[in-house]
Amino acid sequence: MLKLRLSRGGTKKRPVYKIVVAESRFARDGRFIEKLGFFNPLLPKEKKERIGLESERIKYWLSQGAQPTTRVARILGENNFIPMPKSGNNPNKAIPKKERNKEAEAPKEEAKPAAEAPKEEAKPAAEAPKEEAK
Repeated sequence: MLKLRLSRGGTKKRPVYKIVVAESRFARDGRFIEKLGFFNPLLPKEKKERIGLESERIKYWLSQGAQPTTRVARILGENNFIPMPKSGNNPNKAIPKKERNKEAEAPKEEAKPAAEAPKEEAKPAAEAPKEEAK
């Protein structure tokens, strides 16, 4: 099966990706059929040098049945080659880790008073039958 996918290049901690057509069985950075563009994740999203695509060849390979990977599908969707794929349900990944920890602690604190409230309600209910028994 043919895939449109990213092939990693660049140096350690400085990735640059090629968008390539490759057989799905081939290694990620291994043999590929054709290079269709590049993606530099280190540049800001506003810069047009971040992504370079060969539109004619991408349309050709999509017509031949090549399936884009999730990341490549998002890149192609942003550039109007294909409809934008649905976003996945991964809400915590968008929040910085420090803020995630703060949010995780906050519900625990709120849960404690809520847990104590039913106990207090249970005590008067338990006392009420005693009073009636007297």
